[in-house]
Amino acid sequence: VQRRLMDNALGQPQVLTHRDFMPRNLMPTQPDLAVLDFQDCVRGPIAYDAISLFKDAFLSWPLARVDGWLASYHQRATQAGLPVPTLQRFQRDADWMGVQRHLKILGIFARLHYRDGKSKYLRDVARFIRYLDEVLPRYEELQPLIRLLDQVIKPALRSRASA
Repeated sequence: VQRRLMDNALGQPQVLTHRDFMPRNLMPTQPDLAVLDFQDCVRGPIAYDAISLFKDAFLSWPLARVDGWLASYHQRATQAGLPVPTLQRFQRDADWMGVQRHLKILGIFARLHYRDGKSKYLRDVARFIRYLDEVLPRYEELQPLIRLLDQVIKPALRSRASA
């Protein structure tokens, strides 16, 4: 699964990516938005920033709404001449990029807790597990992650919560 996620990210058209594109880094101005915290911009997968915005670390929206926003983004990106693939492929790319990103964030939260003693991030773990639970069933190729979550990660989280 790791190889599939990596190959998917590397196989997407590469564009300028913010890498921390989320509502907290957008400031309303007239007539547009100002983008904050962009010092880590690099070339990266075209689906990265869209999924970062719509699958935020601190805000959650229903999956159907996120899928609609991705379709709208895809349409506007196509009209703007960005190198987006077909909508079906873009949706899969965004889903898989989200899975990779959510796993990365869960790992960061674990490191912050265990190594750095910063446990406050653990309260957000459930949001990322829900993100994974929503998307993984869509893809047969990612089924081993469902088993890992159900057999290892979720039981460990439950035992930690009851301790």
